[in-house]
Amino acid sequence: MALSKKQLRTVQLLERRVELCREFMNDWLLFNQILTTYPNPGVNKAQLENQFLKIKSKLARQHRVLQQTLMDDYSLDANTMNIVSGATNLEAIYSQSEVALKKLQTEWHRAFIAINETLGSIEDKKLRAEQGEKIFVATADLATGGGGGGGGGMDPATLKTILIIGAVIAVIAIVFVLDIGGLGTMYKNALGMQ
Repeated sequence: MALSKKQLRTVQLLERRVELCREFMNDWLLFNQILTTYPNPGVNKAQLENQFLKIKSKLARQHRVLQQTLMDDYSLDANTMNIVSGATNLEAIYSQSEVALKKLQTEWHRAFIAINETLGSIEDKKLRAEQGEKIFVATADLATGGGGGGGGGMDPATLKTILIIGAVIAVIAIVFVLDIGGLGTMYKNALGMQ
């Protein structure tokens, strides 16, 4: 079954989101690799500090982009960035107590699981979209009326209009059927229905 243009656009949006999430996850792994390599004997600590600062900066930039791009699919908690911002430098991290180091590792693993869950959810949506299922993908241009990028969704203004029209029709039907205050009879007479 060939996909419509709208469905192809949805698949492309989801492909981009999968790429962003994978890149973030790979950098999250690199963050941990640098972190765990630092205490090993014979490593170049100055070089690791430099790499650590670079990966922290990249993660901070990517996190904001990821958050804004994924929108509804974003399920990473605020603790993810607290780990990055709280880890000022490697020397300071390893000067902490053993309990603090264990807590940092535990928080890193929780964030890693959340990143994987997010990635899995987006990959599932992408697979379903590739199979022709209508998938709603929220985009930043929804507020400007630029479309939703996916099938099955409706912008809030259109939904509100449809609900108002439906309510007006329901009220007219009730007046006709129940003949409230004689209005039903009056309308029927005016329309020549009696």
